[in-house]
Amino acid sequence: MSDAPPSRPPKQEDKRGFLQKLAEMLHPGPDSKDELIETLVEAQDNDVIGAQSREMLEGVIRMADMTAGDVMVAAPRMDAINIDAPFDELLHLVIDTAHSRFPVYENEKENILGILMAKDLLKLQRAPELNIRALLRPAVFVPESKGLNDLLREFRGNRNHLAIVIDEFGRVAGLITIEDVLEQIVGEIEDEFDIAEDEGDIFGLPDKTYRVSGDTSIERVSEAFGVKLLDEDFETIGGLVAHEMGHVPRRGESHALAGLHFTVLHTKGGAVRWFKVTPVAVPPRQP
Repeated sequence: MSDAPPSRPPKQEDKRGFLQKLAEMLHPGPDSKDELIETLVEAQDNDVIGAQSREMLEGVIRMADMTAGDVMVAAPRMDAINIDAPFDELLHLVIDTAHSRFPVYENEKENILGILMAKDLLKLQRAPELNIRALLRPAVFVPESKGLNDLLREFRGNRNHLAIVIDEFGRVAGLITIEDVLEQIVGEIEDEFDIAEDEGDIFGLPDKTYRVSGDTSIERVSEAFGVKLLDEDFETIGGLVAHEMGHVPRRGESHALAGLHFTVLHTKGGAVRWFKVTPVAVPPRQP
């Protein structure tokens, strides 16, 4: 007897309806990312998905081509801690920037020793004899060419929320956080700086300085500080200061205007979100 032919695996049932098959034949799927994004726009126009869903899906698609170097905070703008700095200086930096994690360096910013959690400063306050080195957590280093998809996977896997970005020569190019990556998908993430407008826009700080929102009207700042900042071409203090500086302000930059000293605390989307404002003492007139 001849051997029986091998049995063929059963065909999987195609559960697509006739109309769906016909539609796919007439309208084949997109062949590129640009076409896929156009398809998402059409889906929104046809009320298949909402605007927020489309924006998130577009973010996921575009993020596939982005690297750590595209969204990192450049080294000159990093808020880093000198390991030899006194406790009061560390505390002021934490209060002024409101970050939860800081790279710690020794001698020069290229020499990153580790990451300090802001909450760990409480341990130093309670026990000043502690060595700050004992509080440092290992720093994660990634190349500028690191894909954001891979970086997000690593952030989730090792529970690190910050990485130091290095260039092709092994030098510190900047830093990147998990928030920087997620914002490419979901847009700006509200943080401790983001306060609803009805909750206020000018806040007094313990060191007799003020935190002022960049969206605060020029008229309100003028009234609050008793200065003249009226300008017909601008409505917000952020726009006026940027104009006076001649460029988009970067975090840490300062500018004096009408008896007030403005220091940029936080920026997003190319605009200043928060200033630290210090009234400049006016010397008494000579008799």
